[in-house]
Amino acid sequence: MIGFCEWLAQTPWSIALHESAWGYPLVESVHVLALCLFLGMTVMLDLRLLGVALRGAPVSEVVERLFPWTAAGFALMVASGALLFYAIPVRTYQNIFFRIKVAMLILSGVNAWIFHSTVYRKVVAWDLDPAPPKRARVAAGLSLALWSGIVVAGRMIAYNWFD
Repeated sequence: MIGFCEWLAQTPWSIALHESAWGYPLVESVHVLALCLFLGMTVMLDLRLLGVALRGAPVSEVVERLFPWTAAGFALMVASGALLFYAIPVRTYQNIFFRIKVAMLILSGVNAWIFHSTVYRKVVAWDLDPAPPKRARVAAGLSLALWSGIVVAGRMIAYNWFD
């Protein structure tokens, strides 16, 4: 993998993005704004699943209304994150906080997949309950914890004390 990252770092577009006075900061800003959009929608859903907020709204309606915004934020976040990696691939790949972030991103994806493929399939049975089933609440709690960790690890990438 490090060989690929070294090759990537030598490509003209990677060098141009990394050395750009405006390009890299612009991509980083888009990444943060996309994260805000995605995370805001995710937190609203997770709080509904925990039974803390929007208790009067059906879970399926909350999911339906938030999904387009969540998907848009996620798509922008992934695209801009890939560009950030592309700009500085070797340093980023070797950064312990980047690796922690990637591990938590994978765990977050697995958590979402398990939730949607199991407990959410039976949402009709508990859609209007102020407090959803325990498995939904656990998935929401894990989501909040993982995304908090992802944000902290992502921010710490700039401050790697272990170079």
